[in-house]
Amino acid sequence: MFNYFDNHKESMRKVDTAWLRMESPSNLMMITGMMFLDKLPDYHEFLDMIEKNFLSYRRFKQKAVINSTGTYWQDDEFFDIKGHVRRVALPGAANYDELQDFISDLASTPLDKSKPLWQFHIVENYDKGPVLVSRIHHCYADGIALIQVLLSMTSTSREKSLNLTPESNNKEHHRKLGVLNSVVNPAKKQFNNSIKIANQIKDIGIEALLNPSLIEKGVTEMTDIAAELYNALTLPDDPPTVFKSKLSVRKNAAWADSIDLGKVKAIAYATGTTVNDVLISNLAGALREYMIKNNQNPNEIVINATVPVNLRPLEHAKNLGNHFGLVFLKLPIFESNPLRRLAYVHQEMNELKKSKQAIVSFGLLSAIGMAPASVQNMLLDLFSKKATTVLTNVPGPQVPLYISGTEVQKIMFWVPQNGTIGMGISILSYNGKVEFGLIVDKNMVSDPENVIKEFPNQFDDLLDHMMMHPWDGEIHEELMD
Repeated sequence: MFNYFDNHKESMRKVDTAWLRMESPSNLMMITGMMFLDKLPDYHEFLDMIEKNFLSYRRFKQKAVINSTGTYWQDDEFFDIKGHVRRVALPGAANYDELQDFISDLASTPLDKSKPLWQFHIVENYDKGPVLVSRIHHCYADGIALIQVLLSMTSTSREKSLNLTPESNNKEHHRKLGVLNSVVNPAKKQFNNSIKIANQIKDIGIEALLNPSLIEKGVTEMTDIAAELYNALTLPDDPPTVFKSKLSVRKNAAWADSIDLGKVKAIAYATGTTVNDVLISNLAGALREYMIKNNQNPNEIVINATVPVNLRPLEHAKNLGNHFGLVFLKLPIFESNPLRRLAYVHQEMNELKKSKQAIVSFGLLSAIGMAPASVQNMLLDLFSKKATTVLTNVPGPQVPLYISGTEVQKIMFWVPQNGTIGMGISILSYNGKVEFGLIVDKNMVSDPENVIKEFPNQFDDLLDHMMMHPWDGEIHEELMD
């Protein structure tokens, strides 16, 4: 019998187009994730779960097409789920080194553009237990949307995770966990403003992006936006360091030992800062230590990280696509004292919260998505020279999750970079633990495991400095546990 397949096409949003067009041999636009499982899932049950839940998002059965007529989503008429879900075995001892090489290989290898741009790899023989590795192109979704995708694939019960359907595992069930409320909590006004400004930037045209004074003269109510854009355009380039130099086509990935989230919260409470402040100040210290060990003097250097800021309100969390802006955050690698480093980060974060950088960059990404390739490349090069790393911090579920009858013991992901940026730092909290991931161009850092291992060390160093100063005894006892 002849089966007619509706070869459906639909236009791609401009901001998603930007992420598709950003890809280069040196910087692939994939979000790579990893889950450590307590046992090996049944392959056919896993395929069934993917079919019922992951593929309930129609987008994941569509190819991302870019040609002379534009960019669009197109149904894959030859879609085969087994072409996207693979079983693999590591060579040799199948330990950290082999898994690290495998993930680095994946992060350095483009997805097949003749198919929907995603894959799952079930690593069956890692010496510490099975591992699920995922790759999803950034044009499909941002990190907040992928949290929702993760929740659609998992349950809080091992038994229920074996009989999961979109109906039995709806958004309301997971909202009770407090996950989406904590991850997706911007005001509707901010969301509406970002859409409005994106459209205004589009209407004004790319010339205005290159000459911010045109915005100020042409749209008087956008004076603050013009100022933010001007500040971004005139920000000095980051200095060359071991973390910023010429890019190759090979990425190396690594991950650190987990840190207890409760202790991080206690430090944040005791110092009047935030969990995010504590974690970012620690990673700045880790970068500083690695530079010193590689005979580079960080004492006079400030480097920038581009940090994604969610602009998606809660009711839009179930939608795929990208809806976030970027801000430039100064990392105080010059500061040797961890408490002063924490104070510096806290002040910088407070200033960024008052700014409109994220909304401006969202509009800029939309403009990049429709600009000619030459203009796009110029803007990407211009902005990426002003930062050394991409840094993202995602608060995940704080209860154990189960997928296809297996417990998810640890979650990690690696964020893509763009332009001339060759390093990405990922922070994720899950089930009372904080995880750190690092991905970096091999030409800059060939041993990322020696950078990442400093993260927990910096946490201990901050703790030691705090112990030398008296504060509330209850907090002191919590940190000593």
